[in-house]
Amino acid sequence: MPAGVCGCCGPLRPRYKRLVDNIFPEDPKDGLSKSDMEKLTFYAVSAPEKLDRIGAYLAEKLSRDVVRHRYGNVVIAMEALDQLLMACHSQSIKPFVESFLHMVAKLLESREPDLQVLGTNSFVKFANIEEDTPSYHRRYDFFVSQFSAMCHSTHEDQETRTRIRVAGIKGLQGVVRKTVNDELQAIIWEPQHMDKLIPSMLFNMQDSEDLDRAGHPNTPSGAGQDGEENPSALAENCFRELLGRAAYGNMNNAVRPVLVHLDNHHLWDPNEFAVSCFRIIMYSIQAQHSHHVIQQVLNHLDTNNKNTPRVRAGIVQVLLETVAIAAKGSVGPTVLEVFNTLLKHLRMSVDFELGDSSRRNSASSVSSVRSKESEERIVQNAIIQTIGFFGGNLPDYQRAEVMMFIMGKVPVYGTPCHALDTVKIGHQGTKRIQTMLLSSLIMVTSGFKSKSMAAALPPPFLDPLFSISLMEDSELRQLVFEILHNILDRHDNRAKLRGIRIIPNVSALKIKREKISKQDVAFMKKHGQQLYRHIYLGCKEEDNVHKNFELLFTTLAILTIELANEEVVIDLIRLAIALQEMALNNEENLPMFIRCGIMALVAAYLNFLSQMIANPPFCQHVSKVIELRNMDAPYLLPEHIFRDKCPLPESLDKEDSQLYFQTADMAECLAGPGYNAERLSIPYVPQVTGEERLSRRPSFVDTVSLQVDIISNSLPEKSQLAEEITFETLKKAIDTTGLEEQERAKRRQVMEKFQKAPFEEIAAHCESKANMLHDRLAQIFELTIRPPPSPSGVVSISAGHTQHQSVPVYEMKFPDLCVY
Repeated sequence: MPAGVCGCCGPLRPRYKRLVDNIFPEDPKDGLSKSDMEKLTFYAVSAPEKLDRIGAYLAEKLSRDVVRHRYGNVVIAMEALDQLLMACHSQSIKPFVESFLHMVAKLLESREPDLQVLGTNSFVKFANIEEDTPSYHRRYDFFVSQFSAMCHSTHEDQETRTRIRVAGIKGLQGVVRKTVNDELQAIIWEPQHMDKLIPSMLFNMQDSEDLDRAGHPNTPSGAGQDGEENPSALAENCFRELLGRAAYGNMNNAVRPVLVHLDNHHLWDPNEFAVSCFRIIMYSIQAQHSHHVIQQVLNHLDTNNKNTPRVRAGIVQVLLETVAIAAKGSVGPTVLEVFNTLLKHLRMSVDFELGDSSRRNSASSVSSVRSKESEERIVQNAIIQTIGFFGGNLPDYQRAEVMMFIMGKVPVYGTPCHALDTVKIGHQGTKRIQTMLLSSLIMVTSGFKSKSMAAALPPPFLDPLFSISLMEDSELRQLVFEILHNILDRHDNRAKLRGIRIIPNVSALKIKREKISKQDVAFMKKHGQQLYRHIYLGCKEEDNVHKNFELLFTTLAILTIELANEEVVIDLIRLAIALQEMALNNEENLPMFIRCGIMALVAAYLNFLSQMIANPPFCQHVSKVIELRNMDAPYLLPEHIFRDKCPLPESLDKEDSQLYFQTADMAECLAGPGYNAERLSIPYVPQVTGEERLSRRPSFVDTVSLQVDIISNSLPEKSQLAEEITFETLKKAIDTTGLEEQERAKRRQVMEKFQKAPFEEIAAHCESKANMLHDRLAQIFELTIRPPPSPSGVVSISAGHTQHQSVPVYEMKFPDLCVY
């Protein structure tokens, strides 16, 4: 009998084919025959070796029905395949899966949306099945490409387009679930797949109408039935799931396509979507991987360093969001790298804003130049906010390192960072950099509370900070004192002291304070004179305004609260008296507003100090002077002198002693136990150090003149530069009368000073000369150094003849560590 006859006879067909044929009803509308499907399932479970044939036969029927547009039978075939997949979990299921995936691919290749959705749903059910053994040869390249294409569907009908996109996202989610847990499917993390997966999800997430809700970690996106059919919410869930499964080595491949997508679609300006994306990323990944994301954004910022200001500002703001989240967890070794990159771009932004003269002259119009400057300001403000926010959320030990790091970048004359190339940006640009770096330091130091002042204000940080406080720019000096307040004020008393005024009842402020520790006492002994000197010098700057005097008053008050013991209180009173004498004598021809401002500052501070130490006679003396000033000289009080139109006197009457605080009266008030009132009779004189000589120049940095100075000093055979001719030198050259008397008075003052001044002040005075002496001695020793003595003898040259001198071993001196 011919073989073809057997295929026509039903009873002679293989049993699995008859069972498969029986599940298809005559009318496809009747659906899958449940009883016949149960028989087929029982047969497949009983004879798992037949599964591959059942799958191949079903695939053959489905392919034929797809071509003939018998979509009812296609639905029945896929439903049967789904049930067989769910029922069979044996080793023989592998060949059946191949047939199943082949049928799903056939459906996805068709142009019918219903068939694409049907194939996607079947694939999702398959993705949720946990197989007993991994697959060595199965690949999902086609499905990644096809589902990604469905995610970008542009079907004319909006409802159909939404269905196709939802199906594509669900398919990608199924691929992710099926592959990320299978070590043999790590290929899914390769760039060729990530470059399709990630943009497909982001493309649908762009349609979200609530970006803020999308970025919040505790808001369940896509919840309920509406979320299941919402492409944006579904894509976000899939995006979160993918990132949550990313391992250490796959993080870069997952983040890079996000940056590329934001670039290609110009989503950095405005950057709301970019911010929401990186919020999702940071809240989805494991905490220990945060520094990977930060590193990627930093590298992207470097790549776009010549892009438009708004694009760079958008990237910086995204970086702010990432570090804000990462700072709460593990940031890793990227802390200083973040700040280094941000400071580099801050410097570049200033360079772009100011630039050289040729580029500024080539601008099309003044308005275009101004618009570019304002846009660069946006970049700079974003960088400062990022620096401040990131630094403010770091632990104290890391924050101290960051403070030192940023201070090392501030251009200060006489410090190593003066090597910063400031020729291109000039004086204005250097001042801008100083202002912005100090502003970022204010944000970093905000809320910083160190147990020891020595740890919070080490000399490498304190010295350049004080150098800036001596610059001839009131704005920079204000920033310096605000930084000092952030560090000194450990009990948050600044808000209670805001504004310079005569406080009637200090106890009503309820100021918090603790007993000064031994470490802080040692800090004041070492750096107290330095603090007093810079407050003294900061008061007599001619460009001081109301805010400068407010900050100076707050500085004195915080010093009193945080660091003042009995000895420091005496020093502060001496400082106040010296300020009063400076304003009265007016040896430096200060403007009348500055003189009256200094007098008002002294009155406000002594009123505060007298009540803080709770000394009734002292309080009475201060109150009496303030009452007399209210009646006869209101311009010497802060409530009057700092008004907009306060009348200024022509001169200050030194003879009216009742208007001024008297040293003898205050010494008598403090003559009791605890205070060394005799020290009040010693006038306070700020010691001029090398730091001040370096810093008493404008806030800008002249790099060219510095280079000339270095070159001239390094060549001893060249003639030294001539002394700088100033108004003071000319005045001294003309006025030669009384030089001998001035010399004698100066000698007498020095003698009295060394006889009566405290040890700390004398030590501070001699410190600079001692340092210079030690440096010279060190140079001499380096030139005359000889090798150590040896038992075998040393070689010495005397009168042209070589002589050997032997040194016995018992006469040699060894270090203690070498003797045992």
